[in-house]
Amino acid sequence: MDVSLLIGGQDVGAQGCETFERRNPVTGLVATRAAAATVVDAAAAADAAQQAFATWSETGPGERRALLLRAADILQQHVPDFTEAMMNEIGATAGWAGFNVMLASSMLREAAALTTQVTGEVLQSDRPGCVALAVRQPAGVVLGIAPWNAPVILGVRAIATPLACGNTVVMKASEICPATHRLIGSVMREAGLPPGVVNVITNAPSDAAEVVNALIAHPAVRRINFTGSTKVGRIIAETSARHLKPVLLELGGKAPLVILDDANLDEAVNAAAFGAFMNQGQICMSTERIIVQGGIADPFVKKFSAKAAALPAGDPRSGNVVLGSVVGPETVARLKELTDDAVAKGAKLVVAGKVNGTIMSAIVLDNVTRDMRVYSEESFGPIVCVIRVKDDAEAIKSANDTEYGLTSSVFSENIRRALKMAKRIDAGMCHINGPTVHDEAQMPFGGTKGSGYGRFGGKAGIAEFTELRWITVDTEEVHYPF
Repeated sequence: MDVSLLIGGQDVGAQGCETFERRNPVTGLVATRAAAATVVDAAAAADAAQQAFATWSETGPGERRALLLRAADILQQHVPDFTEAMMNEIGATAGWAGFNVMLASSMLREAAALTTQVTGEVLQSDRPGCVALAVRQPAGVVLGIAPWNAPVILGVRAIATPLACGNTVVMKASEICPATHRLIGSVMREAGLPPGVVNVITNAPSDAAEVVNALIAHPAVRRINFTGSTKVGRIIAETSARHLKPVLLELGGKAPLVILDDANLDEAVNAAAFGAFMNQGQICMSTERIIVQGGIADPFVKKFSAKAAALPAGDPRSGNVVLGSVVGPETVARLKELTDDAVAKGAKLVVAGKVNGTIMSAIVLDNVTRDMRVYSEESFGPIVCVIRVKDDAEAIKSANDTEYGLTSSVFSENIRRALKMAKRIDAGMCHINGPTVHDEAQMPFGGTKGSGYGRFGGKAGIAEFTELRWITVDTEEVHYPF
């Protein structure tokens, strides 16, 4: 598939007609040949967004709502196209692709509902006759940088609320799934959004830093949102800070699922398996640490390992598989290193997993301790570790013993006990008796610590992508001291 840039509503090639290739992780064949944008192309995209901002920011909420709702409908009509692109570029299963489109369309509908929720307030002034207003206005051009692992969900999330608030956007597509991200731009254009309101840039991996730096530095860009690794997030934050531009970061995770001794084990097993192995464990919310109290650890591990071992893995193009391909051979190598390190230090490999190229079945490690790499390093693959603890206090200590703080779960039949635990877990989100993988378009999504800051979703997103201004109107004569 050949992929062009989307700038000012037009399909254009990169300066110099340079391209780069993305290969299918399963077959090794070329999946996508995409335009390799330069800093000149990046500037052109930001210029187009700035030009479109003057009109789009003044477009009424009803019109913006109608366009976003139309985009949601059209997005769903393109399920086959997104599925094909995701299978070819990242080895995704059809189920994961369909879920991506479903949730992304919900995000567009939620954003449509937000167009009339950009509100302000009347403030009380000490000056007689002064009417003071707090007003939220569109910030300007928003740069959205989306990752490959949930490409439709996170690509749409990067642009939906900014558009609802009256901003225009430049989406920098992932080098790993350029066709998938570019399809989002095509959907927005098909829905009737004016030229320049949504622009999409694709770039070769070697040019990523240069292109991103140019976009952040561009005078028209007023907000940045980035979803990706903590390592790169720090670089984005530092670069944005030099330009005094606010940035919303949703970064890595090492999500704990805490199972207390009064939990429903069958429900905990099902939630843990879903959280650990959905999309081959390549989700920022993936369950990476199962923290289980000792009295129920043995029966839990027995049930969980049986379920994990039974999950079918295979070529996602074949259909009936739960575990498809990981994104590349580097993931396979990293998981082998983590497994070997843990076993060498005393962990028990209760589900060994099988590898066929980039197809990996589930891996479960029991008796994982703090000195093992898998305890603290984000694995981002179909591997999960079981950590045994003796009581609630040790469970909390283990759950918080990480640089990350995105999401978490607690399983207990005692809701008072579980809620107390949830409040003590240092993460942006916690789900009681539910999986760590849980996202809804209207919820405030984001983390703490090394998982970033800021919130996508619902009214929290409005605050991220608008400028809060103080405006006064004096209705009486003002008396000055001189």
